[in-house]
Amino acid sequence: MTILILIIVLALIFDYINGFHDAANAIATVVATKVLTPFQAVVWAAFFNFLAYWVFGFGVADTVAKTAHTMEINLVVILAGVIAAICWNLLTWWLGIPSSSSHTLIGGFAGAAVAHAIAVHGFSGYVGEDGATHYWYEIVSWYKAGKDGGMPSGVLIIIAFIVLAPLIGALASYLISIWLLNASRKTIGPKVFTVALMIATVVFVYYQMVSYDEILEHGKPRFESHFWSVVFDSHNIKWFLVAFIVLTVSGFCLIFSSLNLHQADAALKKMQLLSSAAFSLGHGGNDSQKVMGIIAAAVAVYINTNPGVHMDAWLDVVLPNDDAGIKGVMPSWIPLACYSAIAAGTLSGGWKIVKTMGSKITKVSSFEGVAAETAGALTLYFTEHLKIPVSTTHTITGSIIGVGLTKRVSAVRWGVTVSLIWAWILTIPISALLAGLVYFVLSVFIS
Repeated sequence: MTILILIIVLALIFDYINGFHDAANAIATVVATKVLTPFQAVVWAAFFNFLAYWVFGFGVADTVAKTAHTMEINLVVILAGVIAAICWNLLTWWLGIPSSSSHTLIGGFAGAAVAHAIAVHGFSGYVGEDGATHYWYEIVSWYKAGKDGGMPSGVLIIIAFIVLAPLIGALASYLISIWLLNASRKTIGPKVFTVALMIATVVFVYYQMVSYDEILEHGKPRFESHFWSVVFDSHNIKWFLVAFIVLTVSGFCLIFSSLNLHQADAALKKMQLLSSAAFSLGHGGNDSQKVMGIIAAAVAVYINTNPGVHMDAWLDVVLPNDDAGIKGVMPSWIPLACYSAIAAGTLSGGWKIVKTMGSKITKVSSFEGVAAETAGALTLYFTEHLKIPVSTTHTITGSIIGVGLTKRVSAVRWGVTVSLIWAWILTIPISALLAGLVYFVLSVFIS
């Protein structure tokens, strides 16, 4: 139990570090464009980090918890993974490198699990409880096909999104920038496109809504009232937010051509508050869930390694299993603590990385800030819907590059960008190696 409590404490410390390490993701552009002062920006971002508690479900947490097979690891594995993740996060923060806290945690967890499998079974095959021959590398959930043709999961999918997340963010921000640029012209075509997009968004979001009966099937509604239960269902809130963001930008596009330069800049600065808030929501919802997943995995491992143990209600965690029809259970204090920790971390800021994100990649104006943050927020909502733990750092960096490309290719400082990409590529393997070393060291002292 002592190790379990230590893991929970360290996981929350990691969540706090994640907050100030990734604070730049949400506030870099609003600080760079002087929409908010640095202090105002971190308070704004922290508030929406915490607000994400009421918006998002636990899909990403479930994915992270199943990075390694919990039936085959012990608490030392998770402890080593968290320690390695904290060390790499602090190092990259000190150097001002906007690396991924998400991939640090995934790499640490997977690396420690592989080290455990090698320590216990060696490199040769062994016979598992199912009677089949297994190997050390199978302890990590590399790939699992999606249920009923849905999105597959596993570490390979997470690795794939190292490339896909910034590409999606870059493409989305490029398209949004082109849309805004065309909307500034006094022609009818962009307005027709905007109205059509507004109608398509309303229709699409309407069909994404879940009914009260569907909410009852998946668990207890938040309110006794049918109406408020539907409105405040986490799935529905997320799609309401998508509609609100798209419709707000669309509304601006309809009047953009009638504004003078001063009015347009003032309106864009106000819209940056919306776009940065939307991104902060996505950051809180995406990154806090990863720590929830680690805590849930730790409790599951503790129960597995101590059969028959009675767990107090505050640690009554059950990992969902769709194949067995088991619904997940997570005490409310866990998500509340995780969202509080990341919000507190964001309040602490992270000014070295703010400088890199806000000015070194490309010069950012209010126009580009709105496009980048809107694209980043929509990308995070999309990947969270698919239960994929992506890097908010990669996403917003790709989005900032996308808006830079609308000016000219040379507007992006590719020397800085290439160094960031190297940091992204190396994060998972370095975190995995570090976690493996930490595991072997801890194993000497903890049996």
